[in-house]
Amino acid sequence: MGLDLNLLVPLDALLQERSVTRAAERLGLSQPTLSTALGRLRRHFGDELLTRVGNTYELTPLAERLAENTAEALGYTDRVFRTRPDFDPAVAEHEFTLVLTDCQLPTFGRALADLVLETAPGVRLRYRHSTEHFVQRAHDNLRTVDAIVLPQGILAQLPSLDLFQDRWVCVASADDEPAISCAEELAGRQWVLPYYHPSVVFPSLRRLRERGVEPRAAITTEDYLAVPHLLAGTDRLSLVPERIARLFALQGKTSVVDLPFELGVLVETLWWHPMHERDPAHIWLRQIAARAAQLVTAGAHSPGA
Repeated sequence: MGLDLNLLVPLDALLQERSVTRAAERLGLSQPTLSTALGRLRRHFGDELLTRVGNTYELTPLAERLAENTAEALGYTDRVFRTRPDFDPAVAEHEFTLVLTDCQLPTFGRALADLVLETAPGVRLRYRHSTEHFVQRAHDNLRTVDAIVLPQGILAQLPSLDLFQDRWVCVASADDEPAISCAEELAGRQWVLPYYHPSVVFPSLRRLRERGVEPRAAITTEDYLAVPHLLAGTDRLSLVPERIARLFALQGKTSVVDLPFELGVLVETLWWHPMHERDPAHIWLRQIAARAAQLVTAGAHSPGA
């Protein structure tokens, strides 16, 4: 490609710091060295990358696009060089990155963290927020993380492990507590729908549509934990996993709405890229994740337990 790959690290530092001086300090290099690297990068990309605006520098549109790709490339490279022929959790110094929705953190996320602390004190967990963008490109994005937790059926043609079951429930503001006796009453309400997207149809939405209800999504969000705040003082409804609905109820923020039909089962599943299949560290991670799921199923890490 005609480019020294050693420039990848200075490129990342320059894009993150948006300053030659700060990038040099971050890498422990001299400012002239970083200035030389920036000049080579500018010639390679045919773009200024950093442009002065007043007393500061801003990223060019190309640099904005490069920033995310550069961080992912460095993360992937780091994972390659951290690979070992075996894995001893008692002495290992390692970091695992998992992508979760916020509603999985108080249950599965906490159970996994407790088990890791107990069995592998040198292992760190990095939890990243699940987004629509990540899920849509999961086959590629899973190269840069260890795993993602998603409901069964969202992804395909990737190795996976079923963790635990939950069920969908309908919730309303704590001061609402509506009595729903027919589908028409549901259709008349506005809804707050987490992760609502035409290409992703959860069983709960499917059940509503089977009953002739097409929820009017007044608000969509990628944060389940924001749902109570978006319902408070309104007649809106939402769909959330039962375990997180219990947490909302304990906080006095929402009430579960009794419906004349079930909304379906939710099977939370761990997914990973095939490249991790035989990695000893990743095998251990899947084993400890299965144990964490057992704790969630037993109720040991449910809200209020």
